[in-house]
Amino acid sequence: MGLKAILAKPYAASLVKKMRKKHENPIDSQQDTFRLLLEKAKHTAFGKDHDFGNIQSYEDWKTKVPVRDYEGLKSYVERIIDGEDDVLWPGKPAYFCKTSGTTSGAKFIPLTTDAVPLHVHAAKMALLCYVNETGNANFLDGKMIFLQGSPELDEKGAIPTGRLSGITAHWVPNYLQKNRLPSWDTNCIEEWEEKVDAVVDETVSADMRLISGIPAWMQMYFERLLEKSNANTIGELFPNFSLFVYGGVNYEPYRPIFQKLMGKDIAAVETFPASEGFIAYQDSQKERGLLLNLEGGIFFEFIPLNEIHDENPTRLSLADVELDVNYALILNTNSGLWGYNIGDTVKFVSLKPHRLVVTGRIKHFTSAFGEHVIAEEVESTMQEVMELFHIEVREFHLAPQVSPKEGELPYHEWFIEFETTPPNMDAFKAKMDALMCSKNPYYLDLIEGNILQPLKITRIQSGGFNAMMKSRGKLGGQNKIPRLANDRSVAELLEGFRG
Repeated sequence: MGLKAILAKPYAASLVKKMRKKHENPIDSQQDTFRLLLEKAKHTAFGKDHDFGNIQSYEDWKTKVPVRDYEGLKSYVERIIDGEDDVLWPGKPAYFCKTSGTTSGAKFIPLTTDAVPLHVHAAKMALLCYVNETGNANFLDGKMIFLQGSPELDEKGAIPTGRLSGITAHWVPNYLQKNRLPSWDTNCIEEWEEKVDAVVDETVSADMRLISGIPAWMQMYFERLLEKSNANTIGELFPNFSLFVYGGVNYEPYRPIFQKLMGKDIAAVETFPASEGFIAYQDSQKERGLLLNLEGGIFFEFIPLNEIHDENPTRLSLADVELDVNYALILNTNSGLWGYNIGDTVKFVSLKPHRLVVTGRIKHFTSAFGEHVIAEEVESTMQEVMELFHIEVREFHLAPQVSPKEGELPYHEWFIEFETTPPNMDAFKAKMDALMCSKNPYYLDLIEGNILQPLKITRIQSGGFNAMMKSRGKLGGQNKIPRLANDRSVAELLEGFRG
């Protein structure tokens, strides 16, 4: 065992103990964050506009600060771009995180010097929790890869601007720099397939021990590694590979394929980072869910998902959340986001401590017929049929078909790229439909009322989803394949890749 691994264990024990103390009194911890954020930002333009100086309680807060999305914050961001100080947070942000917006084009999310170290700290804590619980720190003595966006930054209003993963690449601690791959030059390659090939060349002969990234793009990396080498599995190629870190999407539908690619059981740690803040991370290999990050400079709010489109929805602090309720996640951060609807939905699976699972995106749903199917229902259905039929699926997408052939009822169309095909497709479809009916009573009513016919499956050719994403200019990086939609914009692109 190397020096880094030896030192990591007492270091992990110390920081995890400190973190656990915050979770012994989570409501007090959130109140402390609430007061600190108000005090720090009360003299900003936003703080003055919303009377931060006279907010004494959370009830005051809800009357003075509305929930908003990026469009509601955009005028303040534009003032920052124009050079104004003290707009959303004292001074100017250190960076803008550039993300793709569906209605407003590119979004520029401020990231301050107060926030950046806390993003890094949360990522570190995810690893240290694993070390503290398992005693395994050997991955620190070998090579690590974080498959991410380019660290080369542009400027927006004289402020460095890039993807979150590219920004945080500048903040990797010195003690990990020698362990880290790929090289800076390779990381700066913009074209994704070219980048993956270069990463493969740099890592195929390395002592890889920790591998991290979004599952869809890690799958591409693993497959190209096996093409490049003579190995049958990633576990054979990298015998010391012991930790897989991922985030951004539900891993469960990918699990069978990754188990086959890896060839052995590899411990996994899930994280929930976002440009707007590091929300949560997996703190235990034994417990379900991700630990809410109380050390991230974020005051959390939650809106019951069934009220998210109401004019005056219920807004809850952490003190009032309940188990197994889908909530829209609202953030107030030390980067100057206030009442900010991040667009993700979560559900708590534990309140002591507060652990959650990500259940989807507010904009990712299917409700063309009033059924309001969400990602959690779609992903769990796919996971269950994969297990029942012992098959593997590379990717899938659900879209409504509201204009079927004449004489047909409308239906849900599932576009599926199979790794292994079900031996009986009719039985597979019937089971999927039954599971969807059991999970969503509105869908059941539509089926039983002959408003919808049972779902249909359209097979997508091997590599079709990646080809579709490439056609949209969204191959790789932090881009994620949408699992469902309320229109056929993705479906129409997938039509060109039928199997």
